[in-house]
Amino acid sequence: MMREGARRLGLSDPFFKVHEGNAGATSVIGGRECLNFASYNYLGFSGDARVNRAACDAVAHYGTSVSASRVVAGERPIHRQLERALADAYRAEDALAFVSGHATNVSTLGYLLGPKDLVLHDEYIHNSALVGAQLSGARRIAFPHNDSEALDALLTRHRHRFERVLIVIEGLYSMDGDVPELPRFIEIKRRHQAWLMVDEAHSFGVLGEHGLGLREHFQVDSEAVDIWMGTLSKSLAACGGYIAGCQALVETLRYLAPGFLYSVGLPAQVAAPALEALTLMQREPDRVARLHEISRYFLERARALGLDTGHSIGTAVVPIIVGNSALAARLSHALLEDGINVQPILHPAVPEKSARLRFFLGCDHTRQQVDTTLHTLMGALQESSTP
Repeated sequence: MMREGARRLGLSDPFFKVHEGNAGATSVIGGRECLNFASYNYLGFSGDARVNRAACDAVAHYGTSVSASRVVAGERPIHRQLERALADAYRAEDALAFVSGHATNVSTLGYLLGPKDLVLHDEYIHNSALVGAQLSGARRIAFPHNDSEALDALLTRHRHRFERVLIVIEGLYSMDGDVPELPRFIEIKRRHQAWLMVDEAHSFGVLGEHGLGLREHFQVDSEAVDIWMGTLSKSLAACGGYIAGCQALVETLRYLAPGFLYSVGLPAQVAAPALEALTLMQREPDRVARLHEISRYFLERARALGLDTGHSIGTAVVPIIVGNSALAARLSHALLEDGINVQPILHPAVPEKSARLRFFLGCDHTRQQVDTTLHTLMGALQESSTP
């Protein structure tokens, strides 16, 4: 339907654009270098020579596949090295790496919960958490976005009817660029004797002075959250997902979660660059500082121009809400014609009045690139409003 709508408007299909090399602050699309605001390479580690070398060294040593489930014959030293580093980053007892970020949530929620349990989740939670909750057979109730009072009321009404209750939120919401008030959610989960799970797909490597995520952003203890989840494909420049938490949780998943137990282990050339990126992230905090600075600059300049940036806090993700799917598609097309790649988010992915362009910032973006982009966007907006 979206493709047909684009065709009728005389626009190119905004999906499945082919990037012909590494996608960072710039990317080559259709043989032309463009400014790129449509990738999650937040810290610039995808394409970093040291991260590339870690992948090459790993594949030379271990081959291209571990060929089996880790519990059977697929365990390699690099797996436990990565998991230990992730656990240390969270100050957690242990961590477990899955071969897929989506499967991490599906398998974790699908295994840990059952028909006598309840999952309460933010209405904007990622599809992977929804699928996991559905797989578990637990009752599932959404609460309004970032509304801790609504969550508290739901728990007061329903907690007594269920054995276990899991609250699922995200660290940084990729559609809006906003964050939950973590201390408040911790207080609520403790009072109602529930579990709390935080999906840090977009927040680890992004939030906090050292990029250590939502817990560092709010300066809370790691153990205050029962389940930390994240992905390796964004700030850590690899592929896959992970769970961090107490030893009992991780050991249970390690031996019993179907998405880990019955799936092939991470290829060494995927685990190694993630470990290298994690090491470099902590050794080079200036990358996180640059990401914060350029994101704030983009947000402040956009707001000064009268653009609607919603509730974004100005860290890595900034939407420009235009309120019309056709307009968002036209603007994306016009910007690409001028060498700027940004994805439109259209109905039904968001309500029609919330149709937007979604900008992802990275530490390698410059102020000049931001100024050029916003100037071009304002010109395209003015042109679209001209009769």
